[in-house]
Amino acid sequence: MTDATSIREAVERRLAKRYRAEARFRSFGIAAICFAIAVLLLLLGSIGYQSISAFTVNELSLPVTLERERVDPRGDGSPESLRAGSYNGILQDALREQFPSVTERAQLRELFALYTPLNAARLLNEVAENPGLVGQTIYFDMPISDHADLYLQGRITDSVRAEQSVAASPSGVSGEVSIRTDEPAFASLMAAAQNDLTERAEALERRASRYRNRAEGMDAGSAAERLISDAATAEAQAEVLRASAASALEETSLSSDLQSRLVEINGGVVKVETISQGGRVATGRALLPLVSADAANSWTIRTIEVPETERRFSDAQIVWTDALADAGLVTERFNTYLFTNADSREPELAGVQGALIGSILTMFVTMLLAVPIGVFTAIYLEEFAPKNKLTDLIEVNINNLAAVPSIVFGLLGLAVFINFFGLPRSAPLVGGMVLALMTLPTVIISSRAALKAVPPSIREAALGVGASRTQTVFHHVLPLALPGILTGSIIGLAQALGETAPLLMIGMVAFIADAPSLAPGGLTEPATVMPVQIYLWSDGAERAFEARTAAAIIVLLALMIAFNALAVFLRRRFEKRW
Repeated sequence: MTDATSIREAVERRLAKRYRAEARFRSFGIAAICFAIAVLLLLLGSIGYQSISAFTVNELSLPVTLERERVDPRGDGSPESLRAGSYNGILQDALREQFPSVTERAQLRELFALYTPLNAARLLNEVAENPGLVGQTIYFDMPISDHADLYLQGRITDSVRAEQSVAASPSGVSGEVSIRTDEPAFASLMAAAQNDLTERAEALERRASRYRNRAEGMDAGSAAERLISDAATAEAQAEVLRASAASALEETSLSSDLQSRLVEINGGVVKVETISQGGRVATGRALLPLVSADAANSWTIRTIEVPETERRFSDAQIVWTDALADAGLVTERFNTYLFTNADSREPELAGVQGALIGSILTMFVTMLLAVPIGVFTAIYLEEFAPKNKLTDLIEVNINNLAAVPSIVFGLLGLAVFINFFGLPRSAPLVGGMVLALMTLPTVIISSRAALKAVPPSIREAALGVGASRTQTVFHHVLPLALPGILTGSIIGLAQALGETAPLLMIGMVAFIADAPSLAPGGLTEPATVMPVQIYLWSDGAERAFEARTAAAIIVLLALMIAFNALAVFLRRRFEKRW
């Protein structure tokens, strides 16, 4: 009895141990799945957050007068005459009408930087398509500059406004304006500037100390001398800043490397440059003319947190952009340019249309070559080829080709298709042929697996009723294997859609400003594809390309998800159970 009890207890312990092991295995599997899902959501969330600003655009709507002598210089209304008009000058005049006080050349350059001159071509095309607009005044909508767009989206700098209830009297309405107050309303600005100068001087002194400590631990030589020289330069700069901080008690100069202070008073804006008389007088330049020089009991001090030297959008441009927005001339809407324009050097006009069409043409060529050749190769190897050393060698090489790095296929395409056969560089035809070579092993392997999955009884039944070998394969086996073949082929094409390296080797990295035609002739026109477009934008110098890169990634992911969804649909649509 005791032996039976001990045996039962031992069995129960082993069962409990096995159940715990199974529970741990399940928990590890669930944890791995949750971790993968969390990483995926983090990746998609990060890309989605970065792309939000690219899907909206702030458009500037200006009243534009299409004067006949400027739009139609020949006076005959012909397309040639209309295309010779001065459209950029018309846009500049329309913008100057909003700010008539801006007359200096440097200020005009800043003002005209609020839009890209490429919009003149859009105005030209609009007039050429509708000559009846000549002589009229129309509202022309165009995307505002990328820096202005980023500013309006709050991605360049933040600003803080402090309402003031102390009476203030401006000395004028334009040019250099002094604002006097009975109380030290600007004393806090003086103290902030003094603290900032002191902190920067201390940072330079700490840097000089680090340089000297590093030089002491090194042997005498050029490197040590350079560190000592850098330390001396930092100490000299720190002395200058401390002197400026000491003199700030009497008169403070707000340089461009400090936070900008703007006074909004009487409908105008004055950029504060100096503060004196214990914070009672602020002097600066009027960025936006005042309506009057009367004393004001309510006005605002606006602090722009990022110094002007640390951004590519000046204080004047900030003021002008806000004025246009307040006048209702700037509206935010969905960015259709992202989908209707091809690539551009200007981020606000850059779109993915050219890359989308290039990807469609390239994948069309890839599909026409890879799928039929791959499927028929799989049918021959699986159903008709004799089993000998030659077929074994072919199968081994097909499996090896599936693991070859994609850039090798790009080198092959460059050497054979372009250099030997002389096909056009950067064309969808060549890109499709290269990707077809890369996709062929995947299509062949997946098609063979689908053919193997068909039960042998199907073949035996067809042969038993008198069908030939060819009829058995094409009338019975192939239809049953079609869902797996389609799934494998579509997944292979989706993988090819995301390839970049082989296309870089055949020149599809070129800047393409015009989208290729969807007609057959477009197969030989210069084009790019979505992965290459993403690569180009990620290397763009303009900050606005960051959001457009993320947006292009979202579009590419949507295409790949659509491909995979199509594979799932086709599998369920044609799948047969036996």
